[in-house]
Amino acid sequence: MDRRNVSSGTEWESTVGYSRAVRTGEEVHVSGTTATDEDGTLVGEGDPYEQTKQALENVESALDAADAAIEDVVRTRLFVTDIEQWEVVGRAHAEVFGDVRPATSMVQVERLIDPEMLVEIEAVARVP
Repeated sequence: MDRRNVSSGTEWESTVGYSRAVRTGEEVHVSGTTATDEDGTLVGEGDPYEQTKQALENVESALDAADAAIEDVVRTRLFVTDIEQWEVVGRAHAEVFGDVRPATSMVQVERLIDPEMLVEIEAVARVP
């Protein structure tokens, strides 16, 4: 089976040994994605809604680079540092996936790699 690694070009990928996304056949797996812009700067400091929106934009970019789309997503996993913010995180998720409605999980974690990061999102897509 063909395998294609997608890179975002960040230093972390080579340091940690991972790819932004991996496509094998019809499946695309997007690594945990946070709310950073093209320069690696955190977007939406202190705002879980804005961070979720930016992280999902980054997920969409990774999907696009793997010749997939939001409509192909069958699973998301949301890691949040404050589960009390589930409604605003969920609202941002629904704005992107409302009609797609992938299987999803939202899990509280103690912290992410940068303490200012509030949300990290993984996605799995199946391209017909």
